[in-house]
Amino acid sequence: MHKADIPATSFDPLSHAVASRDADTIEMVRRAIEHRQVMLAYQPVVQSRDQAVIAFYEGLIRVLDETGRVIPAKDFIGSVEETEYGRLLDCIALEKGLNELRREPWLRLSINMSARSIGYKKWNRTLKRGIEADPTVAERLILEITESSAMLVPELVVQFMDDLQARGVSFAIDDFGAGYTALRHFKSFAFDILKIDGLFAKGVARDPDNQVMISAMVDIARHFDLFTVAERVENPEDAVILTELGIDCLQGYYFAAPTVRPHWRESAARQNSA
Repeated sequence: MHKADIPATSFDPLSHAVASRDADTIEMVRRAIEHRQVMLAYQPVVQSRDQAVIAFYEGLIRVLDETGRVIPAKDFIGSVEETEYGRLLDCIALEKGLNELRREPWLRLSINMSARSIGYKKWNRTLKRGIEADPTVAERLILEITESSAMLVPELVVQFMDDLQARGVSFAIDDFGAGYTALRHFKSFAFDILKIDGLFAKGVARDPDNQVMISAMVDIARHFDLFTVAERVENPEDAVILTELGIDCLQGYYFAAPTVRPHWRESAARQNSA
């Protein structure tokens, strides 16, 4: 028998390692949901030409692991996105965001969601209750849908957005440029905000190619009357270039890291202890 005729083993060490890692991650998320160790971290989105002015905050989902460490979404969302736990995390994030909007009448807040949650009954009940409990909540709520998620079921997303925009809810297309948006669908979406993927914004001051790409995205956004946000802004040089390119708002560690203890909570705690 020639070497080429020898059947390959069915055991793939890399696939096994990935599957094992995903299983551990899913179990961590399951425990966090069960023990209510899920929270939002808040990060400001500032106006590019007056960076002292905060346009809105983004509420980013976090879980605690068994040691009590705060785990960011990038470390678990890929493993649970297509599972029931992904839908439950969307529900928890939405519920916590809506509760924060009711408590803080000045707050404008964006919450991430997957297009997969549009047909999830619990998520829709949570949204309906939150909007009906306070008539001002809808107009201060922004729902962020990633570009790749929106393209899973574009017709469903369009109808969903139309229904909620009529009630005052705004929509952002997140991670724009990282996915595969077909322009024939994009012009039907009617998003309010375009958030440019951080891969383009990070280090843009030293990257002429990304400057051209961002300039093109800004032109697209202006044509469709979209508000633009650049993500992952981490230094003043990038902030300057992005502002010059016409970006409306900036978000990233240069301005503030996401925190589970936002300033308004700290202020309330000090007042209660006084």
